[in-house]
Amino acid sequence: MAHVIVEVNGRPYTMQCPEGEEAHLRDLAVLLDGEVQRVKSSVGTVGDIRMLVMAGLMVADRLSEAIARIQSLEEQVAGLREARSAAQAETQNLQTLLSARLTAAAQRLEQLSQSLGK
Repeated sequence: MAHVIVEVNGRPYTMQCPEGEEAHLRDLAVLLDGEVQRVKSSVGTVGDIRMLVMAGLMVADRLSEAIARIQSLEEQVAGLREARSAAQAETQNLQTLLSARLTAAAQRLEQLSQSLGK
């Protein structure tokens, strides 16, 4: 495990994370600190625990919205896949119908050609 010192609300915290995840942990701390700064600017100075809870709830709210958006997009993708499958099936049906009609037309032309050639 790697040790990383992150800063939230001007205070350093030593955290552990898997090797190679240090930069990601620092990025997360920057995100949390940004939310803490937003809380401070909107409600003023409150206790550290309350501020961190409020910031955590703001991050959780953003996460909740992102999850809802992802689910919506996944539903849209599923709908588009179904539509694509239906379109492919319709295309196959049309190709089969067109092929049958072209074959029938070719046979008819052949019959007309034979009857005119007699």
